[in-house]
Amino acid sequence: MEHQQNISARDIKCVAFDLDGTLVDSVPDLTAATRATLAQLGLPDCSEQQVRGWIGNGAPMLIRRAMTFASAQPVTDEMLADTMPIFMQHYQHYLHQYSRLYPNVKQVLTTLRQQGMHLAVITNKPHRFAEPLLAEFDIADCFELILGGDALPKMKPDPLPLQHLLSHFNLPASALLMVGDSRNDILAAKAAGVVSIGLTYGYNYGEDIALSGPEAVCEYFSDILTILNISPTVTEQ
Repeated sequence: MEHQQNISARDIKCVAFDLDGTLVDSVPDLTAATRATLAQLGLPDCSEQQVRGWIGNGAPMLIRRAMTFASAQPVTDEMLADTMPIFMQHYQHYLHQYSRLYPNVKQVLTTLRQQGMHLAVITNKPHRFAEPLLAEFDIADCFELILGGDALPKMKPDPLPLQHLLSHFNLPASALLMVGDSRNDILAAKAAGVVSIGLTYGYNYGEDIALSGPEAVCEYFSDILTILNISPTVTEQ
């Protein structure tokens, strides 16, 4: 754990988690699908490291960035619209072939649930992929609400998903904690007036998550319990 500022655990009634780069390292499968898409289009290949820098703003932006890189020219909305079904088909195939759950995720989620907290996922990943991915790692049932990037008119960094969560659980902003690895998560939290924890191990365009100004920065997922002053109640399998 790197630093902690103003998170009062007794106020927190709900914790919202990002998915990619926070709960699951999904870049290997996103890379496989992106590379297969570029290959089908007859475009040059890309690397996993490049894909790590392209994700975070939803699948269309990932593919726009990949196509712009591979073709070395701007990508029109029409070109992107034609390509998205190709990517979706490839990602459906790869979805959880190479992805992995980060250490201690299930332990922390189970502990928070046992504390009576509401848990939710707010991701920019399309819902059709988010729920099966969580189910594959046997953590979907930990969450009362899973909001994909296509669930509402706007997605992170817009505050709308977090505002929807507050309304859904009838909570004040002071009762919600956002946990994520990207500046989109922290900006959404700030815009919604909720506290946030930034994780250092995920995908944030090569930028230090602390620069976005979360209330706390954690190196490990298990540090979330330390910040909330909660003792683990289950052990990692």
